[in-house]
Amino acid sequence: MKLTVLGPGCWGLTIAKLMNNNFDDIFVWGRNEDLSPMLLNEKRIEKPLKIELDKKVQITSDLSLALKDADIILLVVATSGIREVCEKIKKVGLNKNQILVNLSKGIELPSLKRMSQVILEVLPDINFAVLSGPTLAREIIEGKPTLATIASDDLEIAKKAQQMLNVSSLFRLYSSDDVIGVELGGSLKNVIAIASGFAHQMGLGDNLRGSLLTRGMAEMIRISVALGAKPQTLYGLSGMGDLIATASSPYSRNFTVGTMIAQGKKIDDILASLGSVAEGVKTSKALCELAKKLNIEVPVSNAIYEAVYSDITPKEIMEKLMNRKLKVED
Repeated sequence: MKLTVLGPGCWGLTIAKLMNNNFDDIFVWGRNEDLSPMLLNEKRIEKPLKIELDKKVQITSDLSLALKDADIILLVVATSGIREVCEKIKKVGLNKNQILVNLSKGIELPSLKRMSQVILEVLPDINFAVLSGPTLAREIIEGKPTLATIASDDLEIAKKAQQMLNVSSLFRLYSSDDVIGVELGGSLKNVIAIASGFAHQMGLGDNLRGSLLTRGMAEMIRISVALGAKPQTLYGLSGMGDLIATASSPYSRNFTVGTMIAQGKKIDDILASLGSVAEGVKTSKALCELAKKLNIEVPVSNAIYEAVYSDITPKEIMEKLMNRKLKVED
């Protein structure tokens, strides 16, 4: 069997390494400008993680070569690049047996479309699935086990991908037919993870962090259900599971963004210092725009949006949240 990973970033290379024993052939595709000499020649990177790939893994900028005869294709690029990559795939073409699985977590701006909507708009006739869950790359590289969910509107496709991508003792996969819930859980939780990092850095205590996670989870569920998700999906791996991991780990880029916002740093400087994508930054804007369209209150997410896109101080953010009008818990 052949696996193709589209995207030579940290998560893409991590999943390629994780899948090493599941596939006879593994290809990693990226644009020429994204393929470092070290990756091309030595099949390894040093930053932001040290990742060394097996000799059998082929690194290429030739999309036709990467896609040819691939049984399953993993789309692991930043959400801002999903549409462009799908247009490239469209030119090459996929056959009726190939499965495309999206692993990127986010919402397209300014369209406010989920990644599956973007992908299927460009590639309407493919076998499609989405994979999401608590998948911190550093822990996977360290050989620590985790679980995730793979969803497709066609449950048989999800089950087929589940069989191919499950890694014994390391990567346990569940199948689902709730694409909307799995996607939105993985995307929206990044905003709440920023809030958790913010509270942690300010030294506001575990009570407050627990409160923000709970109320943030309520916001995630309200938005997701309004858009067609099943509530139970949000309580699963791709919702609560991913939220707990991302909102409590220093390995999480979104948690780290929150800690730096609490230090008074500006978002452009934060993203430059990270050197990698933190999807929660753009998702905070998308989430708040969705909430406005749906007439749904999302005070935690709004606070993070303000923290990212305005000059409000950390102290002012907390005062606004804590002194809102009293209400019934929902």
